[in-house]
Amino acid sequence: MALGLFRVCLVVVTAIINHPLLFPRENATVPESEEEIIRKMQAHQEKLQLEQLRLEEEVARLAAEREALERVADEGQQQNETRTAWDLWSTLCMIFFLVIEVWRQDHQDGPSADCLGGDEDELPGLEGAPLRGLTLPNKAALEHFYERCIRGTTADAARTRELVEGFVDDLLEALRSLCSRDADVEVEDFIGVDSMYENWQVDRPLLCDLFVPFVPPEPYHFRPELCCSRRSVPLDRQGYGQVRVVRAEEDALGCVCGKSPLGEDMLCLLHGSHSAARPGRGLEALLCAGDPPYLDTARVMKWFQTALTRAWRRIAHKYEFDLAFGQLDSPGSLKIKFRSGKFMPFNLIPVIQCDDSDLYFVPHLPREPCGETPASSTDWLLSFAVYERHFLRMTSKALPEGACHLSCLQIASFLLCKQSRLTGPSGLGNYHVKTALLHLLLSRPADWQAGQLDARLRDLLRFLEKSLLEKKLPHFFIGNRKVPEGMGLPEAVRRAEPLNLFRPFVLRRSLYRKTVDSFYEMLKNAPVLIREYSLRIPSDQASPPHKAVVL
Repeated sequence: MALGLFRVCLVVVTAIINHPLLFPRENATVPESEEEIIRKMQAHQEKLQLEQLRLEEEVARLAAEREALERVADEGQQQNETRTAWDLWSTLCMIFFLVIEVWRQDHQDGPSADCLGGDEDELPGLEGAPLRGLTLPNKAALEHFYERCIRGTTADAARTRELVEGFVDDLLEALRSLCSRDADVEVEDFIGVDSMYENWQVDRPLLCDLFVPFVPPEPYHFRPELCCSRRSVPLDRQGYGQVRVVRAEEDALGCVCGKSPLGEDMLCLLHGSHSAARPGRGLEALLCAGDPPYLDTARVMKWFQTALTRAWRRIAHKYEFDLAFGQLDSPGSLKIKFRSGKFMPFNLIPVIQCDDSDLYFVPHLPREPCGETPASSTDWLLSFAVYERHFLRMTSKALPEGACHLSCLQIASFLLCKQSRLTGPSGLGNYHVKTALLHLLLSRPADWQAGQLDARLRDLLRFLEKSLLEKKLPHFFIGNRKVPEGMGLPEAVRRAEPLNLFRPFVLRRSLYRKTVDSFYEMLKNAPVLIREYSLRIPSDQASPPHKAVVL
């Protein structure tokens, strides 16, 4: 830039010195070349102006480049500072959320004072639960609705049970006739469980759930293993167990004939000669997985479906209806199809008895919403359905005449079923409602008179609301030491860590939000549903006054 200014000054000085007015006119011939000199001076002046413009543009460009470099440097420094601060905050936030998650797992889903050795009234209580100010139908409306809409289901359930039980007896007998007692799995008599055998089924079509225990042939036996009896077990596996298949020679208490060769001229008086002729690994290859072998739920259900198909073909000519599998994902789901187009569904579920108790290992639970998926195909669900039936039977003996506990359960189940059809299924199911009723029966066994139907129904719904808001509904048997010892519950189950039945859908925020909204929507629609169905059902379905009975 300095060089450019020097050039400009030099040109100006030269022009001043060479200007013709500074010199005297000594020659008369100057005027003759004056026009040419002026023309040259003008051209030179134009060149100087162009050079000045170019220099100014160059100076402006250099200044702009310098400013741009300084701005880029400042932005880079700011970005580095911002990135460093952002990384620091991201790290702190991640640590904070991890601490919250660990705390939630330890305190929300872990053992709590509500479930460890506390009284039943220490569980989610009923005080201060306003049901958002929603009103339920009064006592007269509920009794009228029950007589006109629900009472007729009881008589229909008895006829359905009789038909299904007679057919299943014949079907299982045909299955036994196709099996070899010495080499095949032995099927025992069925056990009726759930709402149809506890007298509170209201949803149609009426559905019977039947457990079919089976035992292995000699020299095998089943060795159940409860996950809740282990010292450290993940929260999502507390309600599961495994069934190991053990040979007699592998058992420490087994016969010595399986541990050492006896020779051709020797015979075991306990097992006989037929035991040596059995295939080496028939049962393990058919029903088991892993090493050591554990019963595989998928293989057991496949075997059971095949066995039922063979048994039906053997007796199909005796009946004037068809038998079909109801659901592809539940091989034990069957359906009797009459020629008139009507059908009658029922569930046959193969189960394993846990030692000599009424606890059973089941491959799946039908109609159970939002259950957790087992981590392995060798994980079996623990079913307390037989214990629940025994508890209701035992409790009903101590309740007042015509107790309303089953009526409350039926009405709540009816409302939940209708709401599910309106807004779609949610995380709340009939088993949760039944569990809440069991807790209430244990905590207040004397408050179920027939005239208190509206109050007890309100208490049941408040219990469910409180449990939903606290995101915790304890399993009635697992970890509940207040269950009467006369129930014969395995000690490992009584002393286990409590199991939260709401855990599967509470961990899914969208499903939990939908469940809570659906619950309050059910309460809002309850008066309208009860009024509409009370008017719609014909009065000839009414029958004599109801008395709660548990088979």
